[in-house]
Amino acid sequence: MKITIVGTGYVGLSLAVLLSQKYEVFALDIDQNKIDKINNKISPIKDNILEKYLKEKNLNLLATNDVEKSYVQSSFIIIAIPTDYDTKTGSFNTAGVEKVISEILKFNNNTTIIIKSTIPLGFTEKMRKRFNTNKIIYSPEFLRENKALYDNLYPSRIIVGDTTCEAEQFGRILAEVSDLTPDKITIFKMSSSEAEAVKLFANTYLAMRISFFNELDSYSEHNNLNTEKIINGICADPRIGNYYNNPSFGYGGYCLPKDTKQLLDNFSDVPNNIIKAVVESNKTRKNFIVKSILNQNPKIVGVHRLIMKENSDNFRDSAIIDIFEMLRSHNIDVIIYEPLIDEESFNGIKIIRSIDEFIEKSDLIIANRLTSDLMLFQNKVYTRDVFNEN
Repeated sequence: MKITIVGTGYVGLSLAVLLSQKYEVFALDIDQNKIDKINNKISPIKDNILEKYLKEKNLNLLATNDVEKSYVQSSFIIIAIPTDYDTKTGSFNTAGVEKVISEILKFNNNTTIIIKSTIPLGFTEKMRKRFNTNKIIYSPEFLRENKALYDNLYPSRIIVGDTTCEAEQFGRILAEVSDLTPDKITIFKMSSSEAEAVKLFANTYLAMRISFFNELDSYSEHNNLNTEKIINGICADPRIGNYYNNPSFGYGGYCLPKDTKQLLDNFSDVPNNIIKAVVESNKTRKNFIVKSILNQNPKIVGVHRLIMKENSDNFRDSAIIDIFEMLRSHNIDVIIYEPLIDEESFNGIKIIRSIDEFIEKSDLIIANRLTSDLMLFQNKVYTRDVFNEN
């Protein structure tokens, strides 16, 4: 069996590496630099396990930009390209996914198309009707950006948005290439719209949990209480659990901001309070953080790292970017320390290469997560990181 993955970002590349342990896999992309790196066993994205597998495992994987070869020969074609949230339409921009589906069916109308890209509720059914085929299936992914392959090797669950033989086969394929025994994996089969709902509601719940502990922290800071002690007392309750509870400057990254907004858009005709509040709470938290920083009257604020979490290379929709842009609107000078940026500036703000120079020049340093290079200068640091973890 041959399988094609369209797109080699976190989702696509981790799936390509995972599946190529047992199947012949084409990783289709238009970026020649990515193609060359993958074929030379170099990961174009930051993921320690992914890098190790690419380098050391005997994978049956070919990265290519040959559309016809990739599509004609494959029994399953997995679409894993990004779908950004369009603020003008209030929905995901699915034009890229629709274009790929159209191209696939020109070359191979017998293949089963698996959509891994995040999509609006009802999108899969809409595509089935538009292209007059029932061989389009949605199967959501639940991956952390710097542990994408790990989360595929040890899946929390496998969800397939169909009940056909092809859907069952795809679910079994994902299970058999994982490192879990069959008794440790649960495969859920449901309608495509139900699978789409699982993805959006799951991420919105995670955003809601982040928002809850962020608002707890806002209350604690305002009233001079110890956030850590309160969270530890609350999370000792096993119904709540001691996880995903570290305060931050707000939720961000690839998924949570856009998925919460998309779900809220799907609620346009349905009464709701919580979903709307999850989206609004992130703005409220950022405003609170900015006010707390301004109260310290800094002239120059140093932004320590733009990445969302440790061992990541992703700046996209990082909450700290909104924070420093809001500070700039209050005429605060900002400098940035981010070793992963090669350019001299980011969004028009100077990048400082030396950590010592950065610390010296900053009146106040803001850090979404407190790292070891700041431990000796905590008197200069403003962070809401309680547990020193992501």
